[in-house]
Amino acid sequence: MQLQVQLILTPEQAAKESQLKRRIADKAGINEQDISYIRITKKSIDARSQQPKINLSAEVYIHEQPNPEELKRQFQFKDVHTAKPVLIIGAGPAGMFAALKLVELGMKPIVIERGKQARERVSDIAALNRNKAFNTESNYCYGEGGAGTFSDGKLYTRSKKKGDSNEIFELFHYHGASDEILFEAHPHIGSDLLPGIVGNMSYTITSHGGEIYFDARMKELIIENGRAVGCITADGRIFRAEAVILATGHSAHDIYEMLHAQGIQLEQKGFAMGVRVEHPQALIDSIQYHCPARGDYLPAANYSLVEQIDDRGVYSFCMCPGGRIVPAGTSEEEIVVNGMSASRRNSPFANSGMVVEIRPEDIPEEFRQHGVLAGLRFQQHVERLAFINNGGKGRVAPAQRLVDFVKGKVSADLPECSYMPGVISSPLHFWLPEHISRRLREAFRRFDRKMRGYLTNDAVVVAVESRSSSSVRVPRDPETGEHPQIKGLFPAGEGSGYSGGITSSAIDGQNAAIHVFSLMN
Repeated sequence: MQLQVQLILTPEQAAKESQLKRRIADKAGINEQDISYIRITKKSIDARSQQPKINLSAEVYIHEQPNPEELKRQFQFKDVHTAKPVLIIGAGPAGMFAALKLVELGMKPIVIERGKQARERVSDIAALNRNKAFNTESNYCYGEGGAGTFSDGKLYTRSKKKGDSNEIFELFHYHGASDEILFEAHPHIGSDLLPGIVGNMSYTITSHGGEIYFDARMKELIIENGRAVGCITADGRIFRAEAVILATGHSAHDIYEMLHAQGIQLEQKGFAMGVRVEHPQALIDSIQYHCPARGDYLPAANYSLVEQIDDRGVYSFCMCPGGRIVPAGTSEEEIVVNGMSASRRNSPFANSGMVVEIRPEDIPEEFRQHGVLAGLRFQQHVERLAFINNGGKGRVAPAQRLVDFVKGKVSADLPECSYMPGVISSPLHFWLPEHISRRLREAFRRFDRKMRGYLTNDAVVVAVESRSSSSVRVPRDPETGEHPQIKGLFPAGEGSGYSGGITSSAIDGQNAAIHVFSLMN
């Protein structure tokens, strides 16, 4: 027999199996000894009151013991060694999940990725974090699994329009992610675990007949009679297929340049830029949980903030509790930062992107001559400003204490910061574009009214957070998923301007694969 129960628990009750079992028995009016298995289906934290509570739903088995493996969703991957080939450009979330879906549908994915396998990226990222070396093709953005592999693995998404996110979570779970991602309100894997999971996904693809090529940067699309039929890589290799899924990610600026040079239609779109703000995690815990310390049974607290400042949104993005700030640039003369957390989220720091909405009309006149690439040129300009203002010290990032930034005051020194290449005091309020700096400073004042204590000089502002979204869209037909000008070309993911984050990008990649299958069968 099975029962469905919903409980409101203390954090300790939710964490300890004996107390959880006792509460379930009391709620269901049964003996504890009758409970043979508990399967949690939903779990969230309600921290609105002085005493945080855990909302929990569970499936309870009475006098029967299910096989946990049978409770997992089973995926039917086909042998595609001799199936119709589909070329996928990019092995980030959109590309990987497109490839997995094609294998399910019985088509052969051929994935090319400019970066390295995840296990090989580790040494390049270690050198980058030590500010010893920077590989423009193997870093936090490029390589197996894309930017998500080494920058967090947060799976939460607000978007419900693209499709069912549960299948994405189940695929991650199938390939080795913990049970928690199936029921946590804000599921998270962690950059320490993602490389292995991504490797398992690659194995699923290749063991069923798909192909994955690393160190393969696309140089040119092959277009014949108005149709995309393959690509040429920088080292001269030629890949041909029945269709092409373009899933390059928003940091591959050279791909936009290449498409534009080939006369392929692009569109300008709104995006966002700003900074990354880091606080002591203990401070965020005390604000969010209304207590001096969070205790042993609550996770590192997060937050989500948004304000409208002069008709533009200013909002938190990719908040990383118990995380650290990482270098996320892809070219030599630029500084870009992002955030990540390991699975345990046990760093003493909490960081979040704080970005300002930028519409095409906000872009300075000097960049508008570049047409659809105006936003891209503006992004690159701000990233170079950060590099110019780092004192010529490699990946070191310009930074400022938070209150000093708001008051327009140069910081005499900086607090301890998780950013491993190092930070240097810089007047961000002065050299950031005025319409970004002004809105950020006012937003920080308002955020402090929502989270008393947020505006403190114990927090540090690190520049720049410029890759939260793409400034360019590769257009596609909403019904067929194809580019309106180039048949057989299926834009997908963040780089094509249709998603933001791992989950929505993965869904978008799956949808691209389904479009390809529908048009070719």
